[in-house]
Amino acid sequence: MNKTIPAALAVIALAGGAYYLTRPDAPAQSAAPADGEPLVSITVPETLSANATMGQRAFDATCAACHGPDATGLMGYGPPLVHKIYEPSHHGDMAFVMAVQNGVRAHHWTFGDMPAQSGLTRADVGAIIAYIRELQRANGIN
Repeated sequence: MNKTIPAALAVIALAGGAYYLTRPDAPAQSAAPADGEPLVSITVPETLSANATMGQRAFDATCAACHGPDATGLMGYGPPLVHKIYEPSHHGDMAFVMAVQNGVRAHHWTFGDMPAQSGLTRADVGAIIAYIRELQRANGIN
């Protein structure tokens, strides 16, 4: 079989790929967030319920250092909780309770294991869940 045909096809494919990536109307490649930057951008609701407002305070004090402001995640620290992975049908409210009480082994992300969190009451955790769920709903995650 003639070896020049496959070689010619490979050259054409490479040239086409190079053109596609360098053409003037090529979509801009978004750079990965730098260490410590939010992983997602979200819409924050204009108002929160009273319970979610309390949850926001508890979240900011305990969770935001890793999960970012408004649960957007932080590159190098922790995943965004306003993400389809954490929708109620995949991670129910009890998953959040168990994560706080027992910690979580890394399984969806590469941030490492989450340690158990101390100093939060069940009411605090319930309010944090209300806050996360309101953020999720505002961003189409039901």
